[in-house]
Amino acid sequence: MVSFGLAGADTTLLYTFENYLLDEERRELRRGTAVVSIEPGVFDLLLCLIHNRDRVVSKDDLMAAVWNGRIVSESTLSGRINAAWGRPRRQR
Repeated sequence: MVSFGLAGADTTLLYTFENYLLDEERRELRRGTAVVSIEPGVFDLLLCLIHNRDRVVSKDDLMAAVWNGRIVSESTLSGRINAAWGRPRRQR
């Protein structure tokens, strides 16, 4: 379950899920009180999924939102999704 709210007078959107907090304006993800270091593309992927949490997001929609329509490999897409969920990268 994702919930969101406005923080103070600046109307910053904050999204919470499990024990994470995603601050859209600061482009920051926190787990509890600790900042989680993630790549910008992973942040964009999380944000896209949160913004579209009420529907299934197609690969084409992800490509448009996260990669501005650039074609990326299946392994890049899978790697970003795994990173978004905190799964370690597979070694080749």
